[in-house]
Amino acid sequence: MSVDNAQPKKASKKSPGYDEAIDSLHTLPLEIMPVLTPALKRALMIKNARLSSVIELFKGEGIGSGQVTPEELPGFINGHDQTLAHDIRMLEQLARLESFDVYSLRMQLRESGIAFDNYESLQLSESKRAELTEYMKTFTRPLIQRIYGGDQTDITDVSQIIAMVAQPNRERAISELKNLAQELGVELIEVPAFLERYGDVFLSLSYFRSCLDNIMEDLPDLIAWMAEASENHQIRNDRNSSRVLEEVAENLNAISTSIVGRFEVFDQRSHQFWNDINANSFRVFQDLVNAHHVSIGAVLCGLAVKTGLWKERFPTREGGPLKRLEFVRSEIYPGLAKIVKIEQDVGSAM
Repeated sequence: MSVDNAQPKKASKKSPGYDEAIDSLHTLPLEIMPVLTPALKRALMIKNARLSSVIELFKGEGIGSGQVTPEELPGFINGHDQTLAHDIRMLEQLARLESFDVYSLRMQLRESGIAFDNYESLQLSESKRAELTEYMKTFTRPLIQRIYGGDQTDITDVSQIIAMVAQPNRERAISELKNLAQELGVELIEVPAFLERYGDVFLSLSYFRSCLDNIMEDLPDLIAWMAEASENHQIRNDRNSSRVLEEVAENLNAISTSIVGRFEVFDQRSHQFWNDINANSFRVFQDLVNAHHVSIGAVLCGLAVKTGLWKERFPTREGGPLKRLEFVRSEIYPGLAKIVKIEQDVGSAM
């Protein structure tokens, strides 16, 4: 069901914490959405430990996080009945989305029926783009080598990579761009548009790979932390308890192995594109990446929530065996089967 077309005026100033929220897999700043209730414009929609979507009305040191479901909002927010009803309908639709990263949102919002026209806001922050520059170099190096004949080391932001190729300052570069246009089957004037699409595809891959790398820094430690608990005599002699730890560890290993394999396929297809540039090769590669945005976002979102909770609750990797078991049961286990299914369904099809 589509909500009505009422659109608030877009915010001209970002709220505190906006960049962190827009760069995240699992937080959505509602100020970019067409909410009509003023209090909601300051709130976030987040994925909780069970990977359910909730509205975080407040969060602070010593006061915790105030989380409610969309249908619970009338008990916490004063507002015009019709206005709040409009927002609740929209938030219930948003709650069904698997991930809140900007790339998944671009695709999911178009299919959701939500009257959303603020797509220009679905961009990574400048600081995140700068952070991804090293990742982007891996993907753009073949392009730079093709046009300039070597690497450029004085790049500090992703946009510079694309601008350097889009506005070449050497005769050889211009000549190579003409050759590239011919191989792509487009006019030279169309090359900048191709470069923009090229940059966005590989920026999305760089973003997801960065998220994966951050998760993989913590996942082996989390699995080892659980393994230590499983050595406890009481847990080892309780088949149900030990099985929970075993199942969670097996699932986390299976998910991470599969999604790492997906990125290896992207790398292979990227190399194939540069080895066989033609009118269809980039479109095929672009379609492949786009087809995986939502599922990759969903899987990485789930893993990021789980590892993030673990780091938050156990910052020094402490905790007795029974405390660890309880945390795994209450925070890691719920929702994990959903991530496993998503990765199995999509990863096995590559």
